Amino acid sequence: MEAYLSKYEDKIQKDVLLNARLNCYKARDAFFACLEKNGNKKATEVASVGLLYPVECKKTRELYDNTCRRTWVKHFDRQYCAKKKRLLDDNEARRGPITLPATIPKST
Repeated sequence: MEAYLSKYEDKIQKDVLLNARLNCYKARDAFFACLEKNGNKKATEVASVGLLYPVECKKTRELYDNTCRRTWVKHFDRQYCAKKKRLLDDNEARRGPITLPATIPKST
């Protein structure tokens, strides 16, 4: 048994890791696609790192959580939040400076 493991150990691990990684990416992409599709709906569910998502994405989130390693899920969630924050910040910057109306002096 030991000779079998040492002979095929590297190949089996690489294949398993590759398939697990690909499945994780598919589950992640499905969840984030669901977020984009349902972005206008109220986010009521809480994921890792404070990411909020609508109930319509609950099944894809469960698949994502069950398919990927916990550390990967946190990493991808942080990346998604940072990307969204950058997009929001860019939109804020494009609005231009806020100008206040001039005050009208009171006449006495």
